[in-house]
Amino acid sequence: MKINGNEIRPGNVIKHNDGLWIAVKLQHVKPGKGGAFAQVELKNLVTGSKLNERFRSSETIEKVRLEQRDYQFLYEADGVLTFMDTESYDQIELQSDFVGERAAFLQDGMMVVVEMHEEKAIGVRLPDQVTLEVTDTEPVVKGQTVSSSYKPAVLENGVRLGVPPFISIGDKIVVDTTEVTYLKRAE
Repeated sequence: MKINGNEIRPGNVIKHNDGLWIAVKLQHVKPGKGGAFAQVELKNLVTGSKLNERFRSSETIEKVRLEQRDYQFLYEADGVLTFMDTESYDQIELQSDFVGERAAFLQDGMMVVVEMHEEKAIGVRLPDQVTLEVTDTEPVVKGQTVSSSYKPAVLENGVRLGVPPFISIGDKIVVDTTEVTYLKRAE
């Protein structure tokens, strides 16, 4: 689908310079001289590289629609993650660095959304929150709960993050997978 250069919005995926790019930031500029344009920060969906580009309203850009499919995470072996399509039961294998550091939050049986373009996986979206157990943290110091300081903790998947002083070993907590931050104690 073709769109004008001034119709690009953050989150749009476009085909540009023989690659797939997602619009991260956008600013409309109207200079005193010349025509208006959109200054767009693009991120390559395959390599992760960034690019700043100007698009005039007279230019046409190819907007790409990504197919989103539900997959279930099965297991990881030697840095390869295996997912299964919940409808067709087809399995795909992706390198763990394709998912990045958030691969540590994958749990057996977890449902994820795999974004596909021309039958090729180009992105994996994890659930926004996961519940994990704290395996190591410092003991509570009396009187420390007054301040709003966080203490370091290690979760069952090996991820380190800051937690409030009242959290102790064995507690289950809810973690934001995009920001890798503590949200709340699990019920």
